[in-house]
Amino acid sequence: MKQDHPPQRRYTRPTEPAAQRLRKQPKLRRMHAAAPFPAPSLSMPSTVNRRKRRQRFNWQLPFGREQLAQVAVSPRWISLVLLAITLYAIITIGLDEQFYVTTMPISGVSAIPAQEVADVSGLGGIHIFAADPVAAAAAIDDIPGIISATVTLRWPNKVSITVIEDTPVAIWEEAGQTYWINAKGSLMPARADIPGLLHIQSQMSNPPLRVPPPLEDAQDPFALETEPPVVIGFISLDILEGALLLKQLRPNIERFYYEPAEGLSYQDGRGWRAYFGTGLDMHQKLVVYETIVADLLSRGRAPRYISVSNQQKPYYAAE
Repeated sequence: MKQDHPPQRRYTRPTEPAAQRLRKQPKLRRMHAAAPFPAPSLSMPSTVNRRKRRQRFNWQLPFGREQLAQVAVSPRWISLVLLAITLYAIITIGLDEQFYVTTMPISGVSAIPAQEVADVSGLGGIHIFAADPVAAAAAIDDIPGIISATVTLRWPNKVSITVIEDTPVAIWEEAGQTYWINAKGSLMPARADIPGLLHIQSQMSNPPLRVPPPLEDAQDPFALETEPPVVIGFISLDILEGALLLKQLRPNIERFYYEPAEGLSYQDGRGWRAYFGTGLDMHQKLVVYETIVADLLSRGRAPRYISVSNQQKPYYAAE
């Protein structure tokens, strides 16, 4: 059977005013006091302050060291650095005066002025990178009287030119113009007076051939008034060889005259003109000439001229 229990009563603390409430005080404990002593003075080491200062300015990068290393060795950055170095080198070399050609030693020239060779080469004052030795050598080769030319470049601004001249053997004068004659009979402009060369004066009335001015100058109305260049030609080897052989047989002869009909002639120191023609038979002609002179002088006759151009049929005119 279910037993009935009496109802329980709850204890309620009687309400008291707030002023009458007392807080519970802790229990007192006995303290053993000691004699007071002075506390030591404490100071922070200087390294701690420096660390704190460094920590204040220790900025953190948005990327790590690995990322920084990857950027540093990136091909783009390497290419950019190489490009900057190349541009600096180009600008430095382009503006530095020591890379411009200022002196050109020229060897092998004797008859042709060295200044003319330097002007034709076009290398004076040019940058060493813009110098073209092949084109310069080709331009020098075109100078009449030069057989070959060699142009050598050396760093930073050294240029040397070596030429081989076509040595003149005689001088040809025609219509007020003076030319050199080489061993092949070619004519080239005479640029200097070389002592000891044989002079041959042409007595032909025909003026030297001339060419019109270049096309770029044809538009200039004053271009035709300037003196056009003379065409350089050649003379027959019979004329040149005959004059050189006769000069060898008669060293006292200084000047020959040339006419197409009578060939070579010279003014005899005894007062008349002697005609010898052309060719290599000057020795036989000279024997015939001296025989005629001896015969005339033995008879007391003074010749006005003697021609042995054809040694088989010599003739003369005497007073």
